[in-house]
Amino acid sequence: MPKQKIQIGTKKTKEDLDSKIETLHLARVEKETEEKAKETSMPYIDLAKFPVSLDAIKMIDEEKAKSLKIICFYYSGEELRLASTSPTDPQVIKFKDEISEKIHCKSQLYMVSDRSFNKVFELYKKIPKIIKIEGVSISEEDLKKYGEQLKDLKSLNKMVNETEMTEGINIILAGSLKFGASDIHFETEKTATKIRLRIDGELHEAVSLPIKDFQKIANRIKLLAHLKLNSAVPQDGRITINLKDGAVDLRVSTMPSTWGESIVFRILKSSSIELKFEDMGIIGKAFDDLQNEIKKPNGMIITTGPTGSGKTTTLYAILSKLNEPNTKIITLEDPVEYKLAGIVQSQVSSERVSEGGGGKNIYTFSKGLKAILRQDPDIVMVGEIRDLETAETAVDAALTGHMMLSTLHTNSAAGAIPRFLSMGLKPFLLAPSLNAVIGQRLARRLCKNCKIEDKEIDDKTLTTVMDSLKSISPKSGQKIEDLNNLKFYTSKGCDECNNIGYKGRVGIYEILTMSPEIEKLILGGAVSEYDMQKVAEEQGMVNMLQDGLIKALKGMTSIKEILAKIKN
Repeated sequence: MPKQKIQIGTKKTKEDLDSKIETLHLARVEKETEEKAKETSMPYIDLAKFPVSLDAIKMIDEEKAKSLKIICFYYSGEELRLASTSPTDPQVIKFKDEISEKIHCKSQLYMVSDRSFNKVFELYKKIPKIIKIEGVSISEEDLKKYGEQLKDLKSLNKMVNETEMTEGINIILAGSLKFGASDIHFETEKTATKIRLRIDGELHEAVSLPIKDFQKIANRIKLLAHLKLNSAVPQDGRITINLKDGAVDLRVSTMPSTWGESIVFRILKSSSIELKFEDMGIIGKAFDDLQNEIKKPNGMIITTGPTGSGKTTTLYAILSKLNEPNTKIITLEDPVEYKLAGIVQSQVSSERVSEGGGGKNIYTFSKGLKAILRQDPDIVMVGEIRDLETAETAVDAALTGHMMLSTLHTNSAAGAIPRFLSMGLKPFLLAPSLNAVIGQRLARRLCKNCKIEDKEIDDKTLTTVMDSLKSISPKSGQKIEDLNNLKFYTSKGCDECNNIGYKGRVGIYEILTMSPEIEKLILGGAVSEYDMQKVAEEQGMVNMLQDGLIKALKGMTSIKEILAKIKN
């Protein structure tokens, strides 16, 4: 009996010893891997201690993971964390950059041991094998074919309802491109799925489908945009369509709604930024003033207006004007919407802090702008000035020999100055740094094919128009010859404009440039938007309402459109 006890005790002791040896060996392996990571300045992780989900694993194909010894162990929709046994391998780094660009999120690469990698790689066995899904591509031939068959929005609705949904999305995209839409809205209601197109800034209902078809629509869109199919949280993705005359990028946004989901496409066409500075629609003294200001080697040019008023397009037109071989231009955008040849473009991170990520390393406008100023630029464009830190850095750049372009959310050009001061900018720094402020809106152009004289303008509207035109300063260079015989236009609607009456858009502007009087107001500190507007107009600034009315007199747009877009 004692002998048997000794044998049992010996076996248990041996098992404990083997276990301890194995534990020490694994610890040594992890320690060696961690030391190797430090030598190569790479972050290290032991995946055996990290909860890895199948959703993260699925971000990388099994064969690719095996060949490169790389694995995804965390994915939040905004952040991607990858681990590799050889994170300094050029092929691994290239793949990391490619997948980050493909799914449009920031990524981080970690070093892991073979043992750690192999343990997580086993999770691929738990992923159901997926049969290759056909029909998730968008061909230029399809878009051309469907575009030729579509005549108007009614024909778009009819064609989509008579087609399988895998082809229906292609038809909707073809119609959107043909009719010049900037956005596509897929919206679920109680009994129907509504698809609306934003054309020239206005939403138009284009397609109505049974609610039962929505899931097919949503799944196809998510496959195209590389989004999770069964996700109850908002997602962002991108689809790129390569056409002969330039790429079309579709920014895809999804979010849950009462009856299902809301999905919106923002259509970004490279041809949209081919607008020349001379063709922006700025007229008279305002054009000459702005042209003189952008020729200066330093100072700030600010564009203002609500979302969708064309601020970014204006900045791109100015950059294109200034883009010369001997000039270094860098932009900081959120996001980079269009690629510009010869210009360095950088994209900031989302301001939201992703799960488990912490906020210290978020690439913000203020951090990005400080980095840009160490890159020896001549001209800098910052997508938006949102806070005091960014504003102070922008002013400092403008005062130290840089041309600074940016946007600000105010209703008018005059409103930009009180806005800067309310942020906390010192008046004595703002006054010498600011060159010009552009206030702008976009108004729809009347269809040339069905434009007619508007003879039904009521007396109240006409009085408003007359009062505004009469108040234009003689210093502006804009003179209305006969205020008693004004002629304005409207439109009937025709096949050419989808019976909307408008086709295309025209910019409506006001350009506030610095002067001794305005500088004196700024240095006073307690300046109001009203005072700034009054002084600017006295010195010859044509306000947006006046600019819009002048363009309405020229037959570009209608009185109704101007009064709807510009509140005075």
